[in-house]
Amino acid sequence: MPIHVAITRRVRPGCEAEFQLALREFFHASFAHGGVLGATMIVPPPGSDSREFGILRTFANEKERDDFYSSPLFEGWQRKCEPLTETNAWTHRPLHGLEAWFRSPHNPPPRWKMAVATFLGVFPVATVLGLVIGPSIKSWHFLVGNALFNFCVVVVLTWIVMPLLTRALHHWLHAVTDNRQDET
Repeated sequence: MPIHVAITRRVRPGCEAEFQLALREFFHASFAHGGVLGATMIVPPPGSDSREFGILRTFANEKERDDFYSSPLFEGWQRKCEPLTETNAWTHRPLHGLEAWFRSPHNPPPRWKMAVATFLGVFPVATVLGLVIGPSIKSWHFLVGNALFNFCVVVVLTWIVMPLLTRALHHWLHAVTDNRQDET
């Protein structure tokens, strides 16, 4: 099961360009570690006074994640970026479940947008699977058939539909919105 990790680092004033270049170099080097499945750099918006950079990483599993963060490559990166970032100004946290589909440490979408996007993924998947496998499992015991059906929905959503859907809806999901929006 892939593991997603979100990291933010606040860069010292005047070190933004140097940090971004060093991070880009580190990204390229980090793909040599076999368990790294992906990485994304999130930079502050142009013209903003933010100095927070986001790093989203995906690992094949927990062991690969732990191996990466204890590797000489990562330790070297820590030493290199130490003079470029503020002390104790970074966070590192795993992303789980729905949160991993909508991963973004700087601009997480409001929950209502996550709910709409999830519905847009679940409804067609459940409908199509209901038509395709529904007749085959109709005679099965309710719990067994329901378990298989839901298992199929989760697999299709996790590895096919939600990655495509969140990519397609990225600009809408992460659009700058009015601060008065309902976050519940």
